[in-house]
Amino acid sequence: MKYTTMNIGNSLKIALRALTNNKSRAFLTMLGIIIGVAAVIAMLAIGQGSKTSIRNQISEMGSNMLTIRPGADRGPGGARMSADEMQTLKMEDFEAIRDQCQYLAAVSPGVSNNAQAIYGANNAPTTMNGVNSDFLEIRKYSIADGEMFTENDIHTSAKVCVIGKTVAENLFPDGEDPVGMTIRFGKVPFKVIGVLTEKGDNSMGQDQDDLILAPYTTVMKRLLAITYLQSLYASVISEEASDTAQEQITEILRTQHKLMDGEDDDFSVRSQKEMLTMMTTTTDMMTALLAAVAGISLIVGGIGIMNIMYVSVTERTKEIGLRMSIGAKGRDILLQFLIEAVLISVTGGIIGIILGILSSYGIKLIANWPIDVQGYSVLLSFLVCTVTGIFFGWYPAKRAAELDPIEAIRYE
Repeated sequence: MKYTTMNIGNSLKIALRALTNNKSRAFLTMLGIIIGVAAVIAMLAIGQGSKTSIRNQISEMGSNMLTIRPGADRGPGGARMSADEMQTLKMEDFEAIRDQCQYLAAVSPGVSNNAQAIYGANNAPTTMNGVNSDFLEIRKYSIADGEMFTENDIHTSAKVCVIGKTVAENLFPDGEDPVGMTIRFGKVPFKVIGVLTEKGDNSMGQDQDDLILAPYTTVMKRLLAITYLQSLYASVISEEASDTAQEQITEILRTQHKLMDGEDDDFSVRSQKEMLTMMTTTTDMMTALLAAVAGISLIVGGIGIMNIMYVSVTERTKEIGLRMSIGAKGRDILLQFLIEAVLISVTGGIIGIILGILSSYGIKLIANWPIDVQGYSVLLSFLVCTVTGIFFGWYPAKRAAELDPIEAIRYE
């Protein structure tokens, strides 16, 4: 029976038979693709998870929040501030911003101190934040039990505090009601007048309930012995007004600090949007770098496919000659070897996708890193595998198709 032009179905059967006859070699060829695809998916999942985690964390802090700090803005890698630069924010600045900036819904001074919180035989390290009652609105906290301290408590520097759920559990492990009890922060006694509603860990794994809130005047006078503010927190009336509020705060503070035109600010005003942009840019760069490094494995895998296809063409030269002598066209031979290359890369890609997804969630489970597997990364990996198979399989397949039938039959 005369040999007629093979269709794709026949080419696929022949390709599958050739691969199954050399299972170990086919799997080892796939290994580069499998590792490359799995690495790309895992790296993109880690990068995207970090970005999502940062976005969620900033949202949890209050999407309209502004943070005002002393010293010029030197960026994340800036030089350390001098003692004078750290003292540029005063109470008068807080009052001026509170009274003059009409785009703010709430504003609070911020000072903090780290020490051991103690009640009876129980103690735990924590942070005391000196703030006013607006801090609850700014940072999206609420009171679960008891009450928040008042303006009178702030005016008199009262030794009262509101504690987070973690502090309450550490100091009162038997379930005793903390409200009304007196704890010590360092050596200073504080009366607990309220307990905050539990917020849990943020997206970066930090415990948002491990804190104590107290009047900022109390922390400044009784714990830190300072007359300046370490920061100011403000909540803008809407996200759209964030830029305008920043500009107005900058004008107010420059006037307060008597800065001349051309002089640099001795303070910095950051919005959540700026923080998000900065952090997103950083994570995008890291994600691209990780994906590029992982992508090298795909190139290595593609070179492996080309190498094995060359070997396959050499081993089956006589078979190719026989098929061409009984009617197979060059395009049939080309299609056969091209299908083999694509099968290797696509099968390796599918295994790599499964391994990449599983390893991503394994990283999340073991290392507790934020992971976000994106559908586009899976689709992209699959397309890359197909293109890799075609690209690296084309030349060996073309070489097979161009063999002279008579010379091929004589090949030993």
